Amino acid sequence: MSASENKNPPPASKGPGGGTPWWRDGLRFECTCCGNCCSGEPGAVWFAKEEGQQMATRLGLSESDFLRDYARKIGTKWSLKEVTGPADLHRGHDCILLDRQSVPGKALCKVYQDRPNQCKTWPFWDQNISSKKAWDQAKKAAPCPGMGSGPLIPAEKILEALLAERASSKDAAW
Repeated sequence: MSASENKNPPPASKGPGGGTPWWRDGLRFECTCCGNCCSGEPGAVWFAKEEGQQMATRLGLSESDFLRDYARKIGTKWSLKEVTGPADLHRGHDCILLDRQSVPGKALCKVYQDRPNQCKTWPFWDQNISSKKAWDQAKKAAPCPGMGSGPLIPAEKILEALLAERASSKDAAW
């Protein structure tokens, strides 16, 4: 059984590959509501069927209306749609659920409590925590002012997020 299939994460002293992760002492992170993780180059925000249903309910829509208006099918998986982001930010594409209007200076998710697992697990994704260099590159590329600041997130929580993020892509096929 691979680490991504393991329902009981290993202790914090062991990383996904069995070794001691560089982030064994935890990482600092606090969301600043900048929206940078929700915008940028075109991509995919995968979601499972139950996540789609929860987002639809949060928006007061039927599942079919939600899928029509907010989602797109890529192969066998569902992803949130993207819209062109504000020209003054030069970020490219925004998640269709990103709200830059309601609170000046903040970028908020319209379904924050019911956002997809992929979103909940940012920035603790494989490509971001594979090395300290990858972490620093992700912080700069997003750019994410919350990475490296805020409360210390223990290694156990990082591992939980990592395994949940890995499952997100698989669960998007329905």
